[in-house]
Amino acid sequence: MLSHCTRYARNSSVSYLQDHVQKVFQQILPLTSTCLTRSSRRGISDNIIDEQGKNDKTDECKATENKSSNEPFGKESPKQLLENASTFEDLPYSPDDVWTQGPYPHKSSYKQSQAKHSKRPKVDPRETTLILFPGQGTQYVGMGKELLKYPNVQEMYKCASQILGYDLLELSLNGPLQKLSKTIHQQPAVVVASLAAIEKLRDEQPSVLDSCVGVAGFSVGEIAALTFAGALSFEDAIRLVKVRAESMQLASEITPSGMMTVIYGPDSRLGFACSVAKELCKRQDLPEVDCRIANYLFPHCKVIAGNEEALTFIEQNQSDFRLRHLKRLPVSGAFHTNLMKPAAVAVKEMMTRIPVEVPLIPVHSNVDGKYYKNATQIYKQLPKQIYSPVKWEQTMHILYERSVGTNFPKTYECGPGRSLKTILKMCNAKAWESCFNIKA
Repeated sequence: MLSHCTRYARNSSVSYLQDHVQKVFQQILPLTSTCLTRSSRRGISDNIIDEQGKNDKTDECKATENKSSNEPFGKESPKQLLENASTFEDLPYSPDDVWTQGPYPHKSSYKQSQAKHSKRPKVDPRETTLILFPGQGTQYVGMGKELLKYPNVQEMYKCASQILGYDLLELSLNGPLQKLSKTIHQQPAVVVASLAAIEKLRDEQPSVLDSCVGVAGFSVGEIAALTFAGALSFEDAIRLVKVRAESMQLASEITPSGMMTVIYGPDSRLGFACSVAKELCKRQDLPEVDCRIANYLFPHCKVIAGNEEALTFIEQNQSDFRLRHLKRLPVSGAFHTNLMKPAAVAVKEMMTRIPVEVPLIPVHSNVDGKYYKNATQIYKQLPKQIYSPVKWEQTMHILYERSVGTNFPKTYECGPGRSLKTILKMCNAKAWESCFNIKA
């Protein structure tokens, strides 16, 4: 039918095309069953005349049709075209429609929203807070110095030092940086400094802690989050971090490996690059092999980790995989990959010796972004987190996804550095506007 109309449109006048279209409409939709006018194009089904009143409106429909047929097609104004256009707002969505919509459509169904994985009280979001804890790599010499004046902070450092077997405060304040940056030192240093920042909030802005509705921590920061939420005691948290740091340090020394930040574009082939690099390492008969995305940071930015040979291969073939920018991270191992599985065994064993309670505040896991619902999940997920990717970008969507016009909670990054605030800006600029840093 369309091909006939196209041929007539090329060779005939507008009036001839009008007559032909009218004949087609008469064949498909007889005037005795419906009355099609320009004002009824919005929905044919809405204008089908009921059988009971059809005879009463036949004359009116014929008159309207005759009047409409005298108007040449294509003479509507832009306003009329918009008014007469079909809209399908009232049609129900099918499962296939999920793939034809934006990732966060306006008035989206709750079933397809990531917000269902976070707890949100029915109050103004601006009256609630979220707290984020940074992870490894944010340490610097002098951190914690400005927090020593707040209650409990010096006691926290003394307690941690007794458990660790060295003066953590002295190392944090005076370094040297090379020693502080070792995995066995920086993980407990970051955790204690982050919890010290909480003491600052407790002293100066206690309402921030009272209105907290969710927390999350990046990598080792998740232990700080669980401690703040009451799932772990401070002493047990330090014992757990000690075992975690020592076992991860040992695992990184067994296999030469590292991590690398990757900036890529829509045409990049990052996943394929990791697969090829991994296969290359297998052909070299390396005892332990892995190369994968280790940290999901924000759109088009990931951290990959794996064998030293795999990362070198990707660096040498950067252009072939269309990767925009690569930067090695100053770490000694491929954290959050299968190369860390030996460390997970030690952490799992340690967790059997410490009590874990149900968090008083929802704590979101790095493994899947969802909050822990019970202590059993913590026992299961926390060791798994060591060799699983940190899904931070997904966690940010779960915490901050909102419908258009909805307010955002206030966010506080507690700990050294500003890395999490920077990442939040790349994930959700609106939420970033109400994000504050409590520097450790």
